[in-house]
Amino acid sequence: MISLEEEIEALCREAKTASRELARLEPAKLDGALEAIGRTLEAARPRIEEANRIDLEAGRSRGLGAALLDRLHLSPKAFSSMLRGIEEVRSLPSPLGRILEERIRPNGLRIRKMRVPIGVIGVIYESRPNVTVDVAVLCLKAGNAVVLRGGSEAFHSNSALARALAEGLERAGLPSAAIQLLPTVDRASIPILCRQRRYLDLLIPRGGYGLIETVVSHAQVPVIKHFQGICHVFVEAHADLEMARRIVLNAKCQRPAVCNAMETLLVDRKIASQFLPGMVRELRGRGVEIRGDETTRLLGGAEVLPATTEDWATEYLDLILSVRVVDGLTEALSHIEQFGSSHSDAIVTEDRAIAEEFLRSVDSAVVYWNSSTRFTDGGEFGLGAEVGISTDKIHARGPMGVEELTSYKYVVIGSGQTRE
Repeated sequence: MISLEEEIEALCREAKTASRELARLEPAKLDGALEAIGRTLEAARPRIEEANRIDLEAGRSRGLGAALLDRLHLSPKAFSSMLRGIEEVRSLPSPLGRILEERIRPNGLRIRKMRVPIGVIGVIYESRPNVTVDVAVLCLKAGNAVVLRGGSEAFHSNSALARALAEGLERAGLPSAAIQLLPTVDRASIPILCRQRRYLDLLIPRGGYGLIETVVSHAQVPVIKHFQGICHVFVEAHADLEMARRIVLNAKCQRPAVCNAMETLLVDRKIASQFLPGMVRELRGRGVEIRGDETTRLLGGAEVLPATTEDWATEYLDLILSVRVVDGLTEALSHIEQFGSSHSDAIVTEDRAIAEEFLRSVDSAVVYWNSSTRFTDGGEFGLGAEVGISTDKIHARGPMGVEELTSYKYVVIGSGQTRE
């Protein structure tokens, strides 16, 4: 009987072989495959929705919360959005073959820096089955093969989606091994995948702290982390308070179980008594549990629970919000530096100088002025979709779209030059 390690190694080896074939294809051929994948997913919709129903029922029986069930649910709206995302990615200009730089040396050598695929990308993720499709189509658009390892809660959904993706590749005449899903949710599969340095060129984990730590500790290939989203909104003393109210509600309540949702609200002490009581009442009316510092509890009333140091560093992914009153920009920046996760942070203010200092000083992948953090998303940024939100600084940062899934190589054209 074949072992789990042998099975995963074989899948990765097949993906590597497929990646070499993809690298030789013209962008139009890859776009044709994306079109075929869209049609195949639509045709397979009944069986995918049935698989998703099984996962949802299992999630309810395991006691998953409403926010996590929302992430898991492939609703008609989510399914249609997924199909639109494929078309949007297909319509994007291909980065492959693009000349980034060109120079001619004194000896006549023509040196070009050209966009090329990375090769084989391993992506490890949790909860959301639409990630299976988003990641696969982005990797394919960039000429990469991909090996996927989804979470146990979405196993049936992911398996049905992966089957349809493979069928779409075959219809387009491309190797089905270009998109692989590990057929197991055994936790041992993660460190095994992390060791496939002969076949994988990059690993992208997206999930909670435990998953990221596991991948980083076992990885023998480069890793780009989609880490925690401890996102802040700072309502500064010169804020338009009605604008701030709308931004706070959107950043926390529109979809609380995603990484770009606000987890901590910072309020300037100068406007706290004017802003916080009504804001707390409205958040509580939306079902948000508030955990605040002493001033927030005084202004917000008895329903505000005391916040701990651990709360400031927690990604709730739920209708829970930490609230702290700060003495101006300096203290807000200090709080974000200490407790933030370098994901997305926002300031609400009408003072341009203060806003620009915030934007310069906050060391996060995305910083906002007078906008909700919920826009940190590949689709919202015009990338079609994203394989993740990188909180690293090397190679890619923020939403990772098609271009971030490429590398480059130098192409040197000569006419017989030799080096003296």
